[in-house]
Amino acid sequence: MKNKFLLLGISLTVLTACKTASLQVYNVQTQKNISINNELKNDEDFVKIIEPYKQKLDKEMNQKISHTNTDLTKQGDNSNLGNLLADYTFDGADQWAKSKLNKNVDAALINIGGIRTTIGKGDILLKSVFEVMPFENEVIIVKLKGTDLQGLFDYYAKTQVNNPVSHLYIETNNGQLSKSLINGKPVNPNQDYYIATSDYLALGGDNMKFFAKGESIPTGIRLRDLFIDYFKKNAEVVPNNDIRLNFIGKK
Repeated sequence: MKNKFLLLGISLTVLTACKTASLQVYNVQTQKNISINNELKNDEDFVKIIEPYKQKLDKEMNQKISHTNTDLTKQGDNSNLGNLLADYTFDGADQWAKSKLNKNVDAALINIGGIRTTIGKGDILLKSVFEVMPFENEVIIVKLKGTDLQGLFDYYAKTQVNNPVSHLYIETNNGQLSKSLINGKPVNPNQDYYIATSDYLALGGDNMKFFAKGESIPTGIRLRDLFIDYFKKNAEVVPNNDIRLNFIGKK
């Protein structure tokens, strides 16, 4: 009986967090519906059990890990938060590749949709990063031939989407690719390039089918953990505001 109420308490906590107004729960033992809504009282025993854990989690999540003197947003083709997280992805993947593959990462690409919110001016808390990146995505390095890298540039020319990049420059004019650089240089079709991204994109998410032509190398690094590490390394976050995506004549 106690387990039944504990399960119900867990459901109530999750539903409250999700602000669910009402839900019908089927009770197998009594074979009747129980309406869960704001009128249902909390299980006091359950609340007492979880309170110490809740306090510990709140303390951890509210710890300061960095600071910013400017709002970090995801707005615009070259958003400061997007550029920052793309750079963190590049730096972390590059460090791993040097150690494990004896190779350098050439560029990084993440999706703007994976950045779920912004970070306001002031102290950056641990929970801020969990809110920005609530997913368990892994850093993947995709090895692409120079000839296949054209698919990446064509993707941006076609979509004109502001998915953040690092060490890439993509310029279009009225939807046509006019300039493409990697590490400040034109693509060498005979060279292999190592692009850091997320497992979601490496598997073709956001319609990035061009990654399928490459070799995916898992790193075991969670994107969110990587971001947390880099925020902790930088007491004051100073994002790059350089132009990486230049969509001239974008409608």
